Amino acid sequence: MSYRTVNYEDVEQVSDAMHFLSEPLGCRQVGVTFSRCPPDWNSKPHDHTDDEHEEVYVLIQGSAEVRIDDESVDMETGDAIWIAPEATRQIRNGADESAFVLISAPEFDSDGSGADAWGINAFQG
Repeated sequence: MSYRTVNYEDVEQVSDAMHFLSEPLGCRQVGVTFSRCPPDWNSKPHDHTDDEHEEVYVLIQGSAEVRIDDESVDMETGDAIWIAPEATRQIRNGADESAFVLISAPEFDSDGSGADAWGINAFQG
């Protein structure tokens, strides 16, 4: 089969907010997490220095603050933010519920010269 589907509600919830989707989807190179953050919820501060994973957080509902190292970044619905592996990050939710899709993957050689370089292909629509 060339695709797999999963509904985040069918995946066990972790840490009061997160649903790790990579394993149920059978992902080999990308981490995908759905996070429905209740009011006043905070994730644990962490980085990805050891596994060298960069992350992108996409806020799909509500507003929230993402603390990156010593800087606070306010996010609104539709905003996306890229975070370097070595940066410490923490989601801090406000008074209302918010929802994120979190994507992670190892860094790659973006100049296209390395064996692990990714091809960039546009969607034809």
